Amino acid sequence: MFEKVLVANRGEIAVRGVRAAFELGCKTVSIFPYEDRNADHRIKASESYQIGEQGHPVKAYLDISEIIRVAKESGADAVYPGYGFLSENPDLASACAANGITFVGPSADVLELAGNKVRALEQARKAGVPTLKSTPPSTDPAELIAGAEEIGFPVFIKAVAGGGGRGMRRVDDPARFSDELGAAMREAQGAFGDPTVFVEQAVAAPRHIEVQILADHEGNVVHLFERDCSIQRRHQKVVEIAPAPHISDELRAALTTDVVKFAKAINYTCAGTVEFLVETSGPRAGSHVFIEMNPRIQVEHTVTEEITDVDLVQAQLRIAAGETLEEIGIRQDELHIRGAALQCRITTEDPANSFRPDTGVIQAYRSASGAGIRLDGGTTGTGVEISPHFDSLLVKLTARGRNLHDAVVRAKRALAEFRVRGIATNISFLRAVLEDPDFEQGVVTTSFIDERPHLLTGRVPADRGTKLARFLAGVTVNQPNGPAPTTLEPAAKLPARLPAGEIPDGARQRLLALGPAGFARSLREQQAVGVTDTTFRDAHQSLLATRVRTRDLVAVAPWQARLLPGLFSVECWGGATYDVALRFLGEDPWERLAKLRAAMPNQNLQMLLRGRNTVGYTPYPTEVTRAFVSEAAETGVDIFRIFDALNDVEQMRPAIDAVVNETAAVAEVALCYTANLLDPAERTYTLDHYLRLAERIVAAGAHILAIKDMAGLLRPAAATRLVTALRERFDLPVHLHTHDTTGGQLATLMAAIDAGVDAVDAANSAMSSTTSQPPMSALLMALDGTGRAPDIDPQAVLDLEPYWEAVRRLYQPFESGLPAPTGRVYSHEIPGGQLSNLRQQAIALGLGDKFEAIEAMYAAADKILGRPTKVTPSSKVVGDLALHLVAVGADPEEFAADPRGFDIPDSVIGFLNGELGEPAGGWPEPFRTRALEGRRKPPRITEVAAEDLALLEKPGVERQQTLNRLLFPGPTRDFQQGRDEFGDVSVLPTVPYLYGMEPGHEYHVPLEKGVTLLLGLEAIGAPDKWAMRTVMTLLNGQLRRIRVRDESLESEVVSAERADPGNRGHVAAPFAGAVTVTVAEGDEVAAGDQVATIEAMKMEAAINAPITGVVKRVVLGGTTQLDGGDLVTVIE
Repeated sequence: MFEKVLVANRGEIAVRGVRAAFELGCKTVSIFPYEDRNADHRIKASESYQIGEQGHPVKAYLDISEIIRVAKESGADAVYPGYGFLSENPDLASACAANGITFVGPSADVLELAGNKVRALEQARKAGVPTLKSTPPSTDPAELIAGAEEIGFPVFIKAVAGGGGRGMRRVDDPARFSDELGAAMREAQGAFGDPTVFVEQAVAAPRHIEVQILADHEGNVVHLFERDCSIQRRHQKVVEIAPAPHISDELRAALTTDVVKFAKAINYTCAGTVEFLVETSGPRAGSHVFIEMNPRIQVEHTVTEEITDVDLVQAQLRIAAGETLEEIGIRQDELHIRGAALQCRITTEDPANSFRPDTGVIQAYRSASGAGIRLDGGTTGTGVEISPHFDSLLVKLTARGRNLHDAVVRAKRALAEFRVRGIATNISFLRAVLEDPDFEQGVVTTSFIDERPHLLTGRVPADRGTKLARFLAGVTVNQPNGPAPTTLEPAAKLPARLPAGEIPDGARQRLLALGPAGFARSLREQQAVGVTDTTFRDAHQSLLATRVRTRDLVAVAPWQARLLPGLFSVECWGGATYDVALRFLGEDPWERLAKLRAAMPNQNLQMLLRGRNTVGYTPYPTEVTRAFVSEAAETGVDIFRIFDALNDVEQMRPAIDAVVNETAAVAEVALCYTANLLDPAERTYTLDHYLRLAERIVAAGAHILAIKDMAGLLRPAAATRLVTALRERFDLPVHLHTHDTTGGQLATLMAAIDAGVDAVDAANSAMSSTTSQPPMSALLMALDGTGRAPDIDPQAVLDLEPYWEAVRRLYQPFESGLPAPTGRVYSHEIPGGQLSNLRQQAIALGLGDKFEAIEAMYAAADKILGRPTKVTPSSKVVGDLALHLVAVGADPEEFAADPRGFDIPDSVIGFLNGELGEPAGGWPEPFRTRALEGRRKPPRITEVAAEDLALLEKPGVERQQTLNRLLFPGPTRDFQQGRDEFGDVSVLPTVPYLYGMEPGHEYHVPLEKGVTLLLGLEAIGAPDKWAMRTVMTLLNGQLRRIRVRDESLESEVVSAERADPGNRGHVAAPFAGAVTVTVAEGDEVAAGDQVATIEAMKMEAAINAPITGVVKRVVLGGTTQLDGGDLVTVIE
């Protein structure tokens, strides 16, 4: 046996060679280029030596002189080539022989013959083995094209000096032959250093079956049965099975006989594989043809080892050292098939990206194990960087069982156990292949994958832990909301124990029993005033910029349901909460509604609906309104509070009709209150105005009348007069909503209650007053002992105050309410929610110290625009104009007199164009005419495509997603992008979600029932030149390294220009690799035309034009190394 063996390869097969040599008592030598210095094979060998030039890692493994140099320097007496690289190169065998070194493999002459596919075909014909038509090998495209035409299509282009699918193309269309030929030759040159190819006849619907042989130097040859390698993609084997299932004994005998006959005919020695295609249909079904001889060990040799108990790599070394098969103990009559084995190649090829090899750092690696599972890997583990230079193989999984069924079951189990994070893998694809019912039944040909495109879109690993850890790492490093004001989880402040027993019946049970009309009638008839809790929506919208997360609402909801069953309703959805959830919280508002519905089955859930706009800001077709109302009612809304910013009943009518005619919910329709109806000088917003409006609302079919006092302008006496008049003239119950901006609105509520109002809005005291609603505890105490006191336990309300106090403290950075009440609202009339948001806008514009000027300008802008009722979105119009005029230092009187000399915000132009309707007092003239000169546009109704209207007819998630996209396309796109990147962040605790993680803390993240993720922070590294920090996180107790950009720092490295994913004309690199552009600026291209090539992982692929157009810009000059997503060209 040899003293020292040099393994002239890398990765899995190099490790395999080192292990086999060690087991035989040999010392081992590995080689590696600079880029492969961290590889396992370097560490496992007895000695290791760097070869080649830095920057050319693949070339180093193909450098024969370097291999011989290291062999001589290290004293190796044998070179083991493995598979790939130089394993079939006769020059390496000759160089070894010339230097007195044993080459573990056939002689140079046999390699020349067998490795050269054309000469191998000639020998097969001479030996009487059936073959296919083919051309002589050549590098002359014209000669090869002519040969292909003579054979007839379809054909294969094959590299003479290679294997593993590289340098190979199947061509069915003669028009594509020239392009595919060029690509195959370039790929062969890059992979094997030889561009020579030949053309071969292709067989339709074949099975790919190969036979393993061993031969010694005395002419003895044995076969080790066959393997089925039909599951292929782009001629690269994906799954291999031994023995081949569902073949006859006669076919097995014919295959193995031909293999031994061929091997003896060429005086073959060592290990090798003979490959055949077996026809599966037509008159030649069951017949086989020789396609090639692989004079080396193959990737899939493990399955043969598992069913024969023969160590093929050890056998190679022993034969090369001069032992005979008899001496080794391998005899044909003693070789038997034992069970079945199946191999899956786990790679970094991404099925979702056309199997492009992914690159990056493995953030987590957990492999399979257990009975019947064998793993053969190279450099694979947590923290390993996968470069674009080498093969994409991570690990070979071989499963063994008593039969194929057992082997498949074990393979499925093992694949399910694997966890690889940080890079894409093909594991989901492999699982889909094994799950396909045709697979185990043996209905497989080489087109198995091509005929089943659904395999490419199988279940992708959720990778929830890594995604969530990456999100928290980003927050931890960048602190977007500053340091945490508290680390207390609000849930700790909930009452100690949830009341036992069934959830008591509440107002919702009355609604379900009586129906909406009967429910409204019962509200009118009852003496006790109904109370709506706004803490779940309008209160935190007004005080905390709508930032309270679903998690913190759902946490208290079970207590709300059990402790406060006497509430009239809980306002918890709609309005700004909808788009803020998508825009800022990474949450789907429909998921919030469904969770609240489940948690509070006895409460009427109430939402705010902007008429036909639903929760959007512009009018939509009636079909959208109907679909939204229907979906909201089915998901959980019981009461729809419907309003229009300008009190236009026609704008509200589609929503009213949808609620009344198509759901079992309550239509509560609001008149928006502004000004002061007590003022004798008021000419527009008088009592008669509101009564006429109420008359139209009642005629439209409302179940309940609402008064929506958004700025808190309704004085107690005005409330008495308005409520009295409404109740005298109409039979509908009246519901009052106001804001406590002035601090005196409890008096307004009491005046309204004394006047007979049927329901009022209030918030938990911890979330009340100023721009929010009056405090519920104060309201209950004010009603205590009166005939109108509601059936609500005051102590239960008090018991929930600590929770909401903790919530408010947790969201302190978003606190945008007033520090104290203000009476100035009676002058500027800014709505409560807008007043807090306007402060934040002013600060963002650098106008925070001029807020009194903004208030005064708001009042001026209100007059300029004709004093519209100020509710979203009309209030935004007034606010935009006020901010703009303050920012540019304009005089409001000068602006009102001649607006043509000023820039005007788009929202103001839209308002003046009539997009929101007409103000009650009419248009301000001549201001409107002057402002619209050259700017007039017809009012817009957002158009909806026919295919989207069709989707709106399908209840459930699909309709919800369609509504999100139609109403808020930008925020929905950002939400989906965030969910794709980070997963469902709504499951994260709020403290780390907002402020990041602290060392020493363990954060429990419930993913689903019975599944909890444990996250923590270990350390944060210093920034590198790219302004990236390494964050060491703990995920279920295991270290997980995550790279995060520190947004406070500038990168010292000029980054490549990135393609815009939303621009179809931006052509991006699909993955990391060397990109060469093949078009020039000004070229016309059609969709699908090649515009560039990319080379990585020893493979070349085309980058094609996504659209038809003209190349406007070429970003690259010459061949350039890019990352996936970098911009290559721009097509318009």
